[in-house]
Amino acid sequence: MKPNLRIVLLLLFTLAASHFAQTDPAPSPSPSPEAGKAEKANQRPKEPERKPEPWDEADVKTMAKQCVSLETAKGTIVIEVYPESAPETVRNFLNLVSTGALDTTTFDRVVPGFVIQGGNLYTSDNLTNNLRWRAIRKIPDEPNNILHERRIVSMARPEEPNSATTSFFILLRSADTLDGKFAAFGKVIGGFEVVEEINKADVEGEKPKEPVKIVKASVSVCGEQ
Repeated sequence: MKPNLRIVLLLLFTLAASHFAQTDPAPSPSPSPEAGKAEKANQRPKEPERKPEPWDEADVKTMAKQCVSLETAKGTIVIEVYPESAPETVRNFLNLVSTGALDTTTFDRVVPGFVIQGGNLYTSDNLTNNLRWRAIRKIPDEPNNILHERRIVSMARPEEPNSATTSFFILLRSADTLDGKFAAFGKVIGGFEVVEEINKADVEGEKPKEPVKIVKASVSVCGEQ
């Protein structure tokens, strides 16, 4: 190849390469304003900052002196608690009571002759966004040596470990299959006839047709109810 022709070809190649290098790629389509609004609308609401609750810093000795009164439409149930065996479960229960979270909730599960269950915050007449977040706050399992016998109060949870939140149950008879698996944390010491009356409800499956409401729950030193 002649030198002059080689120089001409080299110049043409350089110009072509320069043109392609400066050509921008096709721009990606931008999301429309409507699409952005839809995306924001579907985002999960942000969890509110957790506020301190009354029993967060209480020691076992202090909690052990407390009893809980559940004033229901059928009468009042009094429960003593056992933080020596289940400290975080008791702390959670006392906090729920003291903050009013259990007020207007119902006993929404009844198994005749066996158990009544309450504490479902979604049954509250005063359901708020804060209560919805409180309803899904999980606590650790605290299985212990307390036997699941008549009058015992224990923490309800799904099969998944460490998944208890706010629901609790009261036993009308012994259930040794629950021993060492669920966190028993208290005992009914007054108003057990109210528990028995609630357990007589007409049910569809395990759902009472007319759930009994907890009108007001309160904490006080045992003997001062």
